[in-house]
Amino acid sequence: MANKLTAENIEAAAQHLENIQSGKTPVLDGVDRTTETPEDGRVDLGNQTFESHQQKKSLKVYPLIPPNDPRLLMQIAPFLDDTLEHLGFQDRKSLCEVMYGNMTKYGGLGLSANQIGLPYRMFVMGGHPQIEDGKVRYVFNPMVNDVSPESVMLKEGCLSFPFLFLGIKRPKWVNVRYTNENNEEIEETLHGMSARIFQHENEHMNGYIFTELVSKLKLDRAEKSKLKMIKEIQKKQNTPRIIQ
Repeated sequence: MANKLTAENIEAAAQHLENIQSGKTPVLDGVDRTTETPEDGRVDLGNQTFESHQQKKSLKVYPLIPPNDPRLLMQIAPFLDDTLEHLGFQDRKSLCEVMYGNMTKYGGLGLSANQIGLPYRMFVMGGHPQIEDGKVRYVFNPMVNDVSPESVMLKEGCLSFPFLFLGIKRPKWVNVRYTNENNEEIEETLHGMSARIFQHENEHMNGYIFTELVSKLKLDRAEKSKLKMIKEIQKKQNTPRIIQ
């Protein structure tokens, strides 16, 4: 589990699971909102613009679930193709379209299915023109075979933790294996940002979140920086202050 086990959060998780089982909290349904994309198929992300990989006219938007949601804090079972129809997906490619569309809508470089409440051991990564020329990977049942002995420290963000950035030390390269959107087995060695993104998203597959990789001191400092950043944005936008 990502959070430290205490009586309080165990009780909260149990109540959440009870709500899921009773139907009070939807587990599998996304928010059935349809948003239109421009005719040229480009998705505007503020200071970044990505090509819409599937050139879709509409997108089913799923909400990002909270970082303390049990669906984000548990290991995901191996992906099986015959589970797709249960949630209305025709095949892997239809799931990939939704995953890529939501990743770009939220402005991410990677997105795991469980981050938007989908119970699949898969994630999408890439799409940024400055990383491998915008190459996109659809990763099902990922495995890490080997990692470099050298590590690099870089700041990371996570869509599940808006405005929070943490310095994370990770191997420079990773050798990985997975199946793609065509159910083809891929084995490759990733370097640089691609290696970092793969490692980050793969941790989501096992119920880990990146706040677990730093000390409490570093996390507290990052939280203060996050609040400062939010206040600066609010000041520029002249919006009401957050109640703390």
